[in-house]
This record gives sequence, structure tokens and C-alpha cells, in this order.
Amino acid sequence: MAFVVGIAGGSGAGKTTLVQLLVRLLGVNAVSTIAFDAYYRDLSHLTLQERAQVNFDHPDSLDHELFVEQLHALRGGHRVAVPGYDFASHTRNPEPLCVEPREVVVLDGILLLHFPAIRELLDLAVFIDVVEAVRLQRRIKRDVALRGRNEANVRRQFRDTVAPMHDQYVQPCRIFADRLVNNEERLVDVASELAALLRGVSVTR
Repeated sequence: MAFVVGIAGGSGAGKTTLVQLLVRLLGVNAVSTIAFDAYYRDLSHLTLQERAQVNFDHPDSLDHELFVEQLHALRGGHRVAVPGYDFASHTRNPEPLCVEPREVVVLDGILLLHFPAIRELLDLAVFIDVVEAVRLQRRIKRDVALRGRNEANVRRQFRDTVAPMHDQYVQPCRIFADRLVNNEERLVDVASELAALLRGVSVTR
């Protein structure tokens, strides 16, 4: 059975960077990765204007039921078809991504630790706790470069939904973390620490 690591934290905290570092240290053949962001609910039934009004930082925006179902399958040694998501149109991509079961499964997501059904399937929970100003600048850089948005729009969404939802649903989940990463720690050092732990787990299993 796979060892499942969940990496949570606010938008722009560095979750994806930590995942990439772990894959680099452990090797692509030893790790399967899934981003909870891929499980946003399909909004193709709404108009573009209606989609823009959806609060994507609320837990209801994520298809956590499908996520839990596929995580169970991965833990049991079965490949899964992870849905892709187009953040520009707020719709699912027609072609899912095939993820193979491996010794270690690394998950990341803002609201990963919010759902009890997901927490129950984690062998190790990590929360990256980064101050808001840093997270906002990182989000602006990412969304402008990768999601076709402008800075004013990113700042407005951060103020109206990201920050309030972070305070209500994300930050409280730090209490569920087995490893809390603070603002001063270097992610490369954290990745080395976690990789050593995971190598030890794979040896004993």
C-alpha cells in the first residue's frame, strides 16, 4: 500500500515547489503526485459571467468526493484518471491525466486538510505557513503568467475571497499537520528532511 503525503497551506505558500523538490529527490518512478486543484467542479453549464462569480476558495468548489474515491484506488494499487482543469474557462479538460500507483503518493492543495475523509487517508500531513504578503505576490506572478489574468483582477479576488476563505477554512487546518513548515524555513531543506523520512518508510515496508 502506498504511503500518502498531503501538503497543504495557503495560495502561494509553496506547495507545488515542495512537491517538485520531493519528486526530484525521490525520483519520478517512486512518486505519484496529484494536485487537489485538478478537482474543481466543472462549470461548463454556467455562462462565463456566472463562472466568474463562483467562489473558488470555498470548499464546495472542489469535487472532494471524486478525490477521495481516486485516492482510495491509488492506495489500493490501481491507476486513476485524474481530471484536468482549465482555469481560464473554469471547465474540465476533456482528456484526464493517468496517474500510476507508486510507493509514495504526494498530494497538494489549499483545502486538503479541511476534509476529514481526506485526512483519514494521509500517512503524513504537512502545512506550509507563509505570511499573506508573500503569498499574494507569488499568486500574482503565477496567475498573470499561467492563467491569463491581470494583476488588478488577481488582487481583487485575493481581497474578496482568497484571504477571507484562507482565514476561515485554510489556516485553522494547520492544527492537523504532522509537520508545520514556518515562514523562515527553506523548502529545499524541508524537502530533504521529508525525502529522508520517506526513504526510511519505503525500506521498512
